[in-house]
Amino acid sequence: MVADLLAGRMGGRFKAHRGRADVIEGRLAGQRAVLAKPKCYMNDSGGPVVAIRGFFKVPVERLLVIHDELDIPYGSVRLKLGGGDNGHNGLRSVTKSLGTRDYQRVRFGIGRPPGRQDPADFVLKDFTAAERRELPFHLDRAVGAVETLLAEGLAVAQNAFHADPAD
Repeated sequence: MVADLLAGRMGGRFKAHRGRADVIEGRLAGQRAVLAKPKCYMNDSGGPVVAIRGFFKVPVERLLVIHDELDIPYGSVRLKLGGGDNGHNGLRSVTKSLGTRDYQRVRFGIGRPPGRQDPADFVLKDFTAAERRELPFHLDRAVGAVETLLAEGLAVAQNAFHADPAD
């Protein structure tokens, strides 16, 4: 969802790429950008990330992975450089394929599952009606975080977006 909004801001559409991803090239926040959506299961996303990164010669310090995060309240956005995978199989795949944890991340909070619900089931379920109503606002914040990160750097983006939307 965030990727589609970013593609719209880049003024184009995704096109199939041989790296097992849909890709768009252009400018975002005044910077050259390559946006890719892997066409595989999230747990196998490392291969396409490495293929696209290699094809477009993107240095790992310019790589940005946008992902969902259970341990952040729904709709919150957090940015960081490096770190562990925290049980996120997609991040585990990317880190293993890259051979490093030192890439930038924009984390979109989806919150913890209620009660004893299995986290694997929770991340695959649809948003609730209330969450869907708020989703456009939260997605716009995530896009703003990406643009700020690209234009002004990690520290500025963290300062601007680490407050929760209700704050």
